[in-house]
Amino acid sequence: MGLFDNLFGSEKASKEMTKSEAFAGVLLGACASDGHIADEEAQGLVTIMGRMKMYENWTGDKFNGTINKILGMIKRQGVEKVMERCAEALPEQLHPTAFANACDLVLADGVVEDEEKEFLENLQRTLNISGDEALTIIEVMVIKNKG
Repeated sequence: MGLFDNLFGSEKASKEMTKSEAFAGVLLGACASDGHIADEEAQGLVTIMGRMKMYENWTGDKFNGTINKILGMIKRQGVEKVMERCAEALPEQLHPTAFANACDLVLADGVVEDEEKEFLENLQRTLNISGDEALTIIEVMVIKNKG
């Protein structure tokens, strides 16, 4: 433990992520994977979280606090490291759901940058999604976001 960890706490010393925080983390990672968050991606994030049961009792303050916490983690540790933490905290049955929604967000602005492709490939491995399942999910999301 470093000198400043005693004063400010370390990432490891902080409490573990909840499944809701982990799911939000995957979504935020998808939005931020190309270095900026497009308006369409931010709107999609709010829409996805707003319709899920795990967020039905969240206040605006809780939502904003969680987003700020995860953005801070991404700035300090990088997207890939945060996705690893999210995958550990997220129940396995939610892995395909998180991947599908991440794909949806990446496709929301109509452009898939190289960084976003790399993010989805890394997320697929991190969440242990088979290649066939990932391809099916991506194909459906491409169809969903056409037009």
